[in-house]
Amino acid sequence: MPPPTGSSTSSASTRPPTCPARARSRRSSPIRPSTASVPRSSRASPLRPPPNPPIMSKRTPKNDSVRRRHQAERKHRQSSAPETASRPDPDAPMRLNRFLARAGIAARREADTIIADGRVTVNGEVTTEMGVKVTTRDRVEVDGQPVQPTDLAYILLNKPLDVLTTVSDDRGRKTVLDLVSIPARLKSALFPVGRLDKDTTGALLLTTDGELAHRLMHPSHGAVKFYLVEVDKPLTDSDIDKLRRGVDLEDGPARADHAAFVDGDRRRFGLQLHEGRNRQVRRMVEAIGRRVVTLDRVGYAGLNLVDLRPGRWRRLEPHEVNTLRRSVKLKPVVF
Repeated sequence: MPPPTGSSTSSASTRPPTCPARARSRRSSPIRPSTASVPRSSRASPLRPPPNPPIMSKRTPKNDSVRRRHQAERKHRQSSAPETASRPDPDAPMRLNRFLARAGIAARREADTIIADGRVTVNGEVTTEMGVKVTTRDRVEVDGQPVQPTDLAYILLNKPLDVLTTVSDDRGRKTVLDLVSIPARLKSALFPVGRLDKDTTGALLLTTDGELAHRLMHPSHGAVKFYLVEVDKPLTDSDIDKLRRGVDLEDGPARADHAAFVDGDRRRFGLQLHEGRNRQVRRMVEAIGRRVVTLDRVGYAGLNLVDLRPGRWRRLEPHEVNTLRRSVKLKPVVF
């Protein structure tokens, strides 16, 4: 109610007159900042998470139809949230193919084949049923060997020279697992994703996540690899073009996704591949009449070796793990 005429309130006498309609408009509609003055680089993009939604009032709508609409919208938002693959309760039942994948035996589709072939026994009995559920209390064997799922571990190692990419060596030579200090129960289930030659250094992923490992190594997913290569004799621009266009190898043609000289040095170049054939980089270099002197994998599937010296390792950050899993169409893990 407006103050009576002649009121002595000082604020009323100094406040400029306001249009009632404009005042109502200000109260009823939230102020949204214009993006005209915001740099394009700072605006939300499809690759960035959207800005936080406006905080909604906690007051319950009085009208029943409005309340029902709000409840339906809230239910839709919850149902459309991205699914995550949390670390399961070890005693909770799980499908047999998932059990085998968590044990590092095979990816789920490959595990289905192993089950169908009658190679799996549960508590001493052969099972060929895909949907059978088991727990860690069950005795599961593949080809007569007991298997158990384990906790998930993800490690990036900068592999040095003269270290074997294997879990053990009967001749007592140093392996990549000898460089990693983690609890024995995890180390016994840890294995390298792919392989680097004894004479090749660089980024190597170690994990207990069998499903992720099998997908990363599968050609259909094509995990990107970056190499720094030094050869015995200077290269020409034509040599680099040959690597880009493709060279013929014994097991078929192979080409680099990208190749370029490094720092103007004609004996050193960077190479990007998405394939993972045996000694592929060395054979491609031999196909253009050169020999590899040093070969260092500086990046693998989006992971790099920043601040990681040869022989050192680190656990992956949760966001790195989930980026890897999403890249091969797996659900993220809740840490």
